[in-house]
Amino acid sequence: MSIFPAAVSHLVGAVVPWVIPLEVCPKAPPGAQKYADDVMGYVLWGVGIVFFLGLVIAIAALVAGRIVNMPHATKMGIVGIVMVIVAAIAYVVAPGIVDGILGNGCI
Repeated sequence: MSIFPAAVSHLVGAVVPWVIPLEVCPKAPPGAQKYADDVMGYVLWGVGIVFFLGLVIAIAALVAGRIVNMPHATKMGIVGIVMVIVAAIAYVVAPGIVDGILGNGCI
């Protein structure tokens, strides 16, 4: 086995970062950040409305199940309330987890 390939590999590994920038970070095109912020704002409001509607519907199922004496509707109302709360917690926690895994987004 020759030592030549190992030496070349080491040399290339030392020289390439000086010649080719290895860190590429995503960047929005000029003027696009305003629209991206608008879309994210709409999504945030939409998700908030969906959480609120899910909670109202689950409470309505719980109350209707109690009034009409339908235990399955009551159970589904309770499960709905729990799932809305779990989804809201995941909505707050998940971006931090993804950010911790992916880092700053540069490759």
